[in-house]
This record gives sequence, C-alpha cells and structure tokens, in this order.
Amino acid sequence: MNFDEIITLDKADLLAKKRLEFDLPANTIYLDGNSLGALPKVVKSRVAEVVSQQWGNDLIKSWNSHSWIDLPIKVGEKIAPIIGAGQGQVICCDSISVNLFKLLCSALKLNSERTVVLSTKDNFPTDLYMVQGLSDLLGPDLCQLQMVKEQDIQQSLTESVAVLLLTQVNFRTGRLLDMAKLTQLAHDKGVLVIWDLAHSAGALPVELDKCEVDFAVGCGYKYLNGGPGSPAFLYVAKRHQQAVKQPLSGWMGHAKPFAFDAQYHPFPNINQFQCGTPSVISMSALDAALDVWQDVDMLQIRNKSEALAAVFIKLINLNTCLHELILCSPDIAHQRGSQLAFSHDAAFSICQALIEKGVIADFRAPNILRFGFTPLYTSFEDIWKAVTTLVDIVKSDLYKNPRFNIALKVT
Repeated sequence: MNFDEIITLDKADLLAKKRLEFDLPANTIYLDGNSLGALPKVVKSRVAEVVSQQWGNDLIKSWNSHSWIDLPIKVGEKIAPIIGAGQGQVICCDSISVNLFKLLCSALKLNSERTVVLSTKDNFPTDLYMVQGLSDLLGPDLCQLQMVKEQDIQQSLTESVAVLLLTQVNFRTGRLLDMAKLTQLAHDKGVLVIWDLAHSAGALPVELDKCEVDFAVGCGYKYLNGGPGSPAFLYVAKRHQQAVKQPLSGWMGHAKPFAFDAQYHPFPNINQFQCGTPSVISMSALDAALDVWQDVDMLQIRNKSEALAAVFIKLINLNTCLHELILCSPDIAHQRGSQLAFSHDAAFSICQALIEKGVIADFRAPNILRFGFTPLYTSFEDIWKAVTTLVDIVKSDLYKNPRFNIALKVT
C-alpha cells in the first residue's frame, strides 16, 4: 500500500466533508476520539451564546425563554436515532455511574425474586464498581455480583440471575458483543438486560428497539463529541416505564416539580429518571454537537470505521519493525468496535512518545496501546501519518528514553 492509494481512499470518502465541521488542532493526528471526542465548531459558538446571552443577560428567565428545562428530553431525542431507539425512551442526565445505579435498582425491583447481577470480568470497572456498591448497600440477599468470562455468559444465565449487565464494545480489546443474541438468550431465561453503550454509541449502528433491550446507558463525551464532563444518557424501553421505580427520587423526576409537594410523585415516563438540576452549559454543548449527526448514515460510519482499521492493520503488518505489536482486537472487522488494541511490553512508553510527536493514542493497563477511529473527522491520511510516526519511534528506539516512562495521573 502506498501514499497514492491513501489519497484515493480519502477522495472517495463519503464522510470527508464532515471533518470540516470540527476544530482540529494543527499538526495533530487524533486517534483517541473513543475516549474524548474532538470539538465541533458549532459547540464553540453555542457555549459562548449560552454563557454570554442566556446566562449573562437573560439570567433565570432562560429556564423558560431558552427552554433549559427541556434540555434532558430534547438531547435524549437527538441521541435516540443514533442508538436505534424510538421516541420517549432516552433522556440525557447525570453520569453513566449514576444512571447505572438507577437502572440496576429498577431492574432488580422488577425481577425481585432473583438477586444476581451477571457481568463479565473484563467489563469497564465502573460498571462492576456500581454493582459492588449496590450490593454493599442492599446486602447480598438482595444484590450480588457474579463475574464470568465473555465466552461463559450463556451458560451462566441461571434462574438466580436477575440482571445481565454488559458493555457492547470492550474498552480494552474493542471486541463487539452480539446484542441481539445475548439479549434474547437472557430474556429466554427471565433475565433483564442493561447494555453499556459507552464505546458503541456513535461508533456503529446500535438497534436497541429491534433487539428488545430493556435498559441502556451511554456517555456524551466520546463518539458523540459533547466535550469533557458531558452528561450521560439512559434508555428505558417503553414497556417498562409504568412499572419501574428508580431510587434517586430527585426534584426533577417529580411529575409537578413546581407544585413543591412534600410527597414524591414521579413522572410516569422516561422523565422520572431525571434526578438533579440539568447541567445546562455542558448539556447545551452536547445538544449542539449532536447537530453534526443530523445528516449522518450510521452504516457509512461503520463502513468507514472498518476501512480505517483495515488500512491501519495493513500498514502495521507491512513494517517488520512493528511485529512486536500484537493485535488484541478481533481479526474480523464486524466482531470489533471502532478501535484497535495492540499489546506491547513498552506500550505506555510508546504511547507517550507518539503523543510527543503529535499522534494522540492512549494506553490501557497493563500493556495495551489503543487507537480509536472516529469516522466523522479521521482521514486515511491520518492513518498513514500515524503509522509512519510509529515506525520512526520504534526504529529509532525513541520510546526507550526515560522521559516516556514517567507515570501520569491520567493515562
């Protein structure tokens, strides 16, 4: 593969114009959009307007005049088509951790004859931590966590399991679980399912309604490009909304919050999953960022994602100096999300050297070098330049310099 072929791929890219909608730093190849999305240009003007005009000038009137109060539902409805959800089932609020707590409690109450929350040993830690915390709170007679290997999920769906908690795309390896198959297997055993979409929402077509998913959570700051600290979202299938009762009965979940009733009466719909006051500035940023998605076909996103990864793997394999990088992601494109993971004994140092050279990837303990592909703004030329830089770093042994092995608070 040569550079002319790379240019040809970029010229044929149906999503190439989308890159112009992002404020990308010069001399930087950004392959970490699976951790924090890049900045859409429209977000800068929107946040400035919210701060200067809506807050600065219109003050508290903006809850009505600029519909701040409606942001959680408005943003949720924008996210819904990206994750294959119909109207009235998605709301933007809080964080993934807080939303998991709400949904775990709701699901356990719906399936109260059972106590086990089944998950995978390599699930993202916060998912496991929230179950552990809930178990400490309620006691093992009401909630207990069982962790198994991914290949053992099906055989572990016993009559004691109340909830199956899974992340669709593994945060380390990028392995993509079969949502339709696993949801059906769980339902056949009377198990409710919560899916974490942190690494799949905006990265590939998700079909929550079609798969008859019960509950889901996801974040706004990765592929959706809502910015650091962007609020999360949750999904509750309509068939459950009348029966569920989430435990964080905050003011914003009340059916009539401004009646100031001393007794809590929740909304009989998705609104009940609000808890505290919406984070207006960050939610407005996410609202603007989602406008970039209005004319995007998720199949085009998926096709380009797979093509970017294929080129990356091909270029890695063409350079013998990179053969110590071992692919940990599935070889088959449709079995992984929009990221590639490689193991290497010096993964952390290589990652830091790449960052110094303007190629931003990330590291996952203990030895994973991870590259994320965000089709809205990643080009094939980016892939070429990233691998070229990686070759230079490894060939020259630059990564062995001690300055690249200094521990950081965030990796």
